[in-house]
Amino acid sequence: MDYVEQRMAQEAQRQAANPASYASSPSSHPQTPHTRANDEHRTAFLTPLNVALLGLLAYTAYVLLRPAAPAALPKETPPTVFRTFTPRTLLPNNGEAGAPVYLAVRGRVFDVTSGRNFYGPGGPYANFAGRDASRGLAFHSFDEDMLTKDLDGPLDALADLGKEEIDTLRDWEDRFDSKYLVVGRLVAKGDEGVAAQGSGQPGRPGT
Repeated sequence: MDYVEQRMAQEAQRQAANPASYASSPSSHPQTPHTRANDEHRTAFLTPLNVALLGLLAYTAYVLLRPAAPAALPKETPPTVFRTFTPRTLLPNNGEAGAPVYLAVRGRVFDVTSGRNFYGPGGPYANFAGRDASRGLAFHSFDEDMLTKDLDGPLDALADLGKEEIDTLRDWEDRFDSKYLVVGRLVAKGDEGVAAQGSGQPGRPGT
């Protein structure tokens, strides 16, 4: 017993003489079964597989929680500008060299560019591109004779059309109304000023 008491007294003296060294000494903090189990558990958890899984989880959380990129706004469709055309100024809009494809039906000019395969160069209705197509549509004819030859003369009044031809032309006009935009009106040369006095979209003419 005297030996034990003597060792304890010596240990107390050493601790009092150098407390910092004593505090850092492993012998001053002997491992208990509980601390040893914690160390073993920590070592077992930090395996390469677990580290890889933690990295994967962190990346997944980043992908899911990062701010979404702002959505690209769709380009606005340019506003339609209604114009007054004469047969001569309408003619260049025939789809050649990247030009739009316009055609006129009873005084209204339709933009049929989206139907370029039909009305543009090489299409079955290409003769109507840039022209007044009213008479040809009424008679289901694509002959050149159905087109106005004098581009600076009066418009075709269609006065000789019978009921059947008028009904056919109306059907075509309804089809264009449902698919294409009206971009202007067709007038004879010299009547541009009179047409410009109107406002808004050109109305559908009566018969």
